Amino acid sequence: MRNHFWHETVLPFEVSKQLCKLSPLLCEEFPTMAKLLIQIQSASCIFCSDTFLSVFNSNSFFLVIPGEHLRICPQEYTCCTSEMEDKLSQQSKLEFENLVEETSHFVRTTFVSRHKKFDEFFRELLENAERSLNDMFVRTYGMLYMQNSEVFQDLFTELKRYYTGGNVNLEEMLNDFWARLLERMFQLINPQYHFTEDYLECVSKYTDQLKPFGDVPRKLKVQVTRAFIAARTFVQGLTVGREVANRVSKVSPTPGCIRALMKMLYCPYCRGLPTVKPCNNYCLNVMKGCLANQADLDTEWNLFIDAMLLVAERLEGPFNIESVMDPIDVKISEAIMNMQENSMQVSAKVFQGCGQPKPAPALRSSRSVPENFNTRFRPYNPEERPTTAAGTSLDRLVTDIKEKLKLSKKFWSTLPYTICKDERVTAGPSVEEDCWNGHTKARYLPEIMNDGLTNQINNPEVDVDITRPDTFIRQQIMALRVMTNKLKNAYNGNDVNFQDTSDETSGSGSGSGCTDDICPTEFDFITTEAPPVDSDRREVEASATQPGWSLQTLLIVFISLVLQRQWR
Repeated sequence: MRNHFWHETVLPFEVSKQLCKLSPLLCEEFPTMAKLLIQIQSASCIFCSDTFLSVFNSNSFFLVIPGEHLRICPQEYTCCTSEMEDKLSQQSKLEFENLVEETSHFVRTTFVSRHKKFDEFFRELLENAERSLNDMFVRTYGMLYMQNSEVFQDLFTELKRYYTGGNVNLEEMLNDFWARLLERMFQLINPQYHFTEDYLECVSKYTDQLKPFGDVPRKLKVQVTRAFIAARTFVQGLTVGREVANRVSKVSPTPGCIRALMKMLYCPYCRGLPTVKPCNNYCLNVMKGCLANQADLDTEWNLFIDAMLLVAERLEGPFNIESVMDPIDVKISEAIMNMQENSMQVSAKVFQGCGQPKPAPALRSSRSVPENFNTRFRPYNPEERPTTAAGTSLDRLVTDIKEKLKLSKKFWSTLPYTICKDERVTAGPSVEEDCWNGHTKARYLPEIMNDGLTNQINNPEVDVDITRPDTFIRQQIMALRVMTNKLKNAYNGNDVNFQDTSDETSGSGSGSGCTDDICPTEFDFITTEAPPVDSDRREVEASATQPGWSLQTLLIVFISLVLQRQWR
């Protein structure tokens, strides 16, 4: 009767405390759940930490009982029942998951925020470049340009599509641009002739041989290709880093890990030692066992960070997309001027190589060009660069991200140390005696395990199956490996998406990059070249006849041509 009464009655905290003080025997007869843990030792009641308040929503108290029922904590006199041990195990799991997420917050936010900044910058840079070209041409040519503005809109559309991950081969696209531009301009500077599609195809084969646009196409191709490859790959790298960090920081502890966490975090409470925190080395072995697979990510993660830093150096050096896109409108105009100045020689060589074309109808050959199309583009002045995109500059963005990337190296292998330095978790490295060692308050004697899954075979705290690597972590390792390969290709100016496996890639292997505005011409690009010109057409002479146009007329016609060119 008495036992039934005491076991079924739940007393308020203050009343229970007073009863405990009056009679230890009464407390022994009353083991019930409560908000606070009361342990009876030496004929007195010791009240445990308020930590249990978040686990046990009750208005009662806990008492010391024999611990034979415990499955995790030492089976000595304890404050915990089996139910409490189960609940505290789940609480340990939740706290561990939160600790990992909190500790990885810096790495995750670095990639999230910097990806957003770089992406906004590159997109706005392209918009600004297109707007600058449009404004210049509208002021210069008015309605005539507006009627043909889709020519340049298509160019920027392809550049944007490449940046956003589209299947665009930049080199082929730019080669095609100049070849088709030559076809179009050749028709406009020779309006007295009729050209068939086959003839125009023959004309386009002379783009590389005759260099009608001077050295501008080669330089621009080098600059645009490398800058866009570096920019797109770097942003893709930030995306991969963001995704890997977000995924790996959401841990799923194994049953063996949960047991070890419970033993480390809450068994001191069950033993009546709520103020005694785990020993630092004890915590390290638990965390190394629980985060063994995450530590295996570290090698590939560090290689990934190193590759990101190399591409970042390219972005602020020879592959700076900002310095390429700002003056692109003026560079295109320079190419048109070169074509205008060499038009007679170009036409003569084409006529000799491709044959004399048929005369055009009289109406076409006598057409005129509007007088307002006689203005040269002003030379590009670096001091007149447009407002930087996204309110910043690429140099500032790169300097910032490089500092953050360096801090994220070795993050996964040092994660156990970072967690165990938290004063909320352990007693700290300086406290070696007055700390919880998994059994009692004393020094922790076992040695600290090395990092990684295979090194946990003899972990004294966590049962780790080293024969079963975490598949999810291995997937993240592979994602990093693929991205690192892309970054290395981008560092050398190669786009791995369009790499020709029959060729050997080459490029600078040092971290210095290129010293000039563009990289050395001997750099081997992996691209599909334009069809070669027949050998009998390569040795052409500049002796064919050409209409005697004045320089001013040629200038007018050439500029009119580029504005009327259509993408085909």
